[in-house]
Amino acid sequence: MRTFAYTRVSRTELATSNQIEEIKAAGFAVQKQRIVEETISGSTEAFKRPLFSKLVDRLESGDVLVVTKLDRLGRSALDVRSTVEKLASMGVRVHCLQLGGADLTSSAGKLIMGVLSSMAEFERDLIVERTQAGLARAKAEGKQLGRKPSLSPQEQQKVRNALAAGVSVSQLARDHGTSRATILRAKEASAA
Repeated sequence: MRTFAYTRVSRTELATSNQIEEIKAAGFAVQKQRIVEETISGSTEAFKRPLFSKLVDRLESGDVLVVTKLDRLGRSALDVRSTVEKLASMGVRVHCLQLGGADLTSSAGKLIMGVLSSMAEFERDLIVERTQAGLARAKAEGKQLGRKPSLSPQEQQKVRNALAAGVSVSQLARDHGTSRATILRAKEASAA
């Protein structure tokens, strides 16, 4: 059995040294060449991170991977769960110090991951509900939703007149400092 440590920070001005010290203090003896330190955003899926991918290539059945917190593996509970499940299918045990050093691939660890996934899904549903309620309220109050149009109604009419006079879409886009798509939308607005 070999023990590996995966540490991650999201910005170069941060250091992974605290994570390494936590792992050592928890009693995990990790050889220096088995400590992976990566600087990358947590929003990048674990298996798409260059150093994590190289680490996975080194892992064998029976190995242990230690992380200080779940968010070192991914930003969302679903990403973390997917990562842990892939590692478990390889025979790799994943220990998380944040959860008392629990082996996330054990029965108890799977229960913890299930609860975390349910909580993440619940939070995502609440965010969607709040967003929809806020949009409905704003619409009921007569507020215009979305971005402010690039062209005012007067400018849109000028565009339509210029198009009718034979000016090209590209020329109008340059004249108004906008995109061809905006000019075409202004043209289509007259048909509506």
